Amino acid sequence: MKLENALKTALEFEAGVWDIYREAMAKTSDEAGKHIFQVLCDEEQEHLDYLRECLAQWQKTGKIKVRTLSPPAAARESIGRGLEELRKTVKPQRTKLNIELELLKKALEAEIRTSEFYREMAAKLDGEGQQLFHHFLEIEDGHVAIVQAEIDNVGNWGFWFDTPEFRLEAE
Repeated sequence: MKLENALKTALEFEAGVWDIYREAMAKTSDEAGKHIFQVLCDEEQEHLDYLRECLAQWQKTGKIKVRTLSPPAAARESIGRGLEELRKTVKPQRTKLNIELELLKKALEAEIRTSEFYREMAAKLDGEGQQLFHHFLEIEDGHVAIVQAEIDNVGNWGFWFDTPEFRLEAE
């Protein structure tokens, strides 16, 4: 795949994920859920803007200038801290959890598909394209972890970012 086509496909993936987060924000009444969907939606908007900029550069000059976007690790930590604080004061309403879980599962599927595309592009492209998609892969893998953590949290499955919140074995 050529870089221009990869950028156009990446825009389609990012727009799809952005749509999912906008839908989720509208459908959930859980404040913590709205917060995480808003943060992720804002990040997806940043990705869309940057990819549009890259596509325009490529079409004009045949080159792109790769720059670093918000670091995914910092976003994970920030979202994690914010959600912990929010969950202390606002408990999810059990009747609404099925809706939020379905929205989160939909978001997780989209983030995984997007990560897979970026992984493939990072492996197939070279130079600036490889750099660009490797960076996006790191970000999207961070989004997968964030969404999975929220699924675990909302589902009360005893995990936070893949770490058990309790152990049944005696120490």
